Amino acid sequence: MLEKTKKLKKRSKEKIIINERINYPQIRLIDVSGNLLGIYSSTEALNIAIKEGLDLVVISDKSNPPVCKIVDYGKYKFIQEKKAKEARRKQHQATIKEVKMRYKIEEHDYRVRINQALRFLQSGDKVKATVTFRGREIQHTNLAIELLQKMANDLKELAEVQQLPSRDGRYMIMILSPKKIRSL
Repeated sequence: MLEKTKKLKKRSKEKIIINERINYPQIRLIDVSGNLLGIYSSTEALNIAIKEGLDLVVISDKSNPPVCKIVDYGKYKFIQEKKAKEARRKQHQATIKEVKMRYKIEEHDYRVRINQALRFLQSGDKVKATVTFRGREIQHTNLAIELLQKMANDLKELAEVQQLPSRDGRYMIMILSPKKIRSL
C-alpha cells in the first residue's frame, strides 16, 4: 500500500502533458526530426501524431503558444530519466572535512595538517580548521588567530576563506572552501 502511494506521488510530480490531456487552443508543433511544422490546433496536432503512430508531448508550456513535439513517449521518458540520472551522478556534494591542531603545533606537524587540507581541497571538499585550547591556553587566542591566518596564507593558491577565525567555546574555527576555477 505504501509503495503505491509513493508511486502516485512520484507520478503527480511529473508534469508531462501528453495526447488528450493537452487542452490548449493552439500549439506550435515540431515533428520527430525536430523540424517546425507550424501552429496547429491541439486536435489537429493530435491527429497528425496518431497517423504517425506516435504521441504528442508538451515540451514547453511557458511559451506562447505552447510547444509540442511528436515523439515516441516511452523513448522520450527513458531519455529524460537517463539525463536526470546522469546529472545526479555528476553532482558532487561538498562535505566539510576537519583539520584539528593546537596553537603550540610543531612545524612538521603543521606541514602534515597543511597537506591534509590540500588533499581535502583538491577533492572539492571544504576544510574546517580547528585550534583546540586546554585550560589556561584560552588566554592565547591571538596566537591561534595567527596560526589560522598563516594556514589561510599557505593555502591561498587553492582555497579562499569562507569564515574568518572565530572563537566557539574552547575552539577557534576557520572554514576554507576550494577556489572556483575560472575558464576563459
